[in-house]
Amino acid sequence: MPQQTDRLVSLVEGYLAELALTPELGSLEAPMRHALGGKRVRPLLCLATGDAVGATPERLLPAAAAVELVHSFSLVHDDLPSLDDDRERRGAPSVWAQFGEATAILAGDALLAEAMRLALTYPTTAVARELIEATLAMIGGQQLDLEGSAELERLHALKTGALFTASVMCGVWAAEVPVSEHGPWRAFAGELGLLFQIVDDILDGDGYVLEVGEERARRLADEAAERARTRLAEIDADTSLLAEIVDGLAVRTA
Repeated sequence: MPQQTDRLVSLVEGYLAELALTPELGSLEAPMRHALGGKRVRPLLCLATGDAVGATPERLLPAAAAVELVHSFSLVHDDLPSLDDDRERRGAPSVWAQFGEATAILAGDALLAEAMRLALTYPTTAVARELIEATLAMIGGQQLDLEGSAELERLHALKTGALFTASVMCGVWAAEVPVSEHGPWRAFAGELGLLFQIVDDILDGDGYVLEVGEERARRLADEAAERARTRLAEIDADTSLLAEIVDGLAVRTA
């Protein structure tokens, strides 16, 4: 990653490490922090969006952390035996495998509540509203997945795309970008979420690969990346860092 993205990721890591969780959570802090791994793609997008319009990282960090907490909540619950039944996450035991199923459910609930607490530290409810809408979409997408839905595009838009959109738009809201300028940002975020999911499917040999084949899936990913770059070019801001992130997501290997 370029030096600037490394710096932003380091800011997120430091903020999450120092985040004071609600005292009443007690022993749930350990499983919650166990859940907070990953590459920080979503909070990085939030900070890079704010950076593009001149907002300071300090202004954006609560929103960026809230996005990451929502992402972590979704993974904790997705791994449960009643859903995906995954005992491992990122090379380590999943939260339920390490701490028990009941504790994992409560830890996931607490992560979501802490995310909303952070989102509501802003003067308006816009960041929280964006995250709530994304969370509801993710939950709906998970239910579609359980039902074996064949609507792959809609399923991915809900399960993956919604939180990518929120990652960008929470940065937009936190930076107080006028609503009249939100259109290109939201369109960019939608293309980015699609790009991420298609590349995920290519790496896993799943989803789009099973539906259209690996070669066609790669073309779809390239097309989504190009549309994302086009959307960025429509925005009157310094989106060079976001363009670098798009390029990195398009060629990622893990």
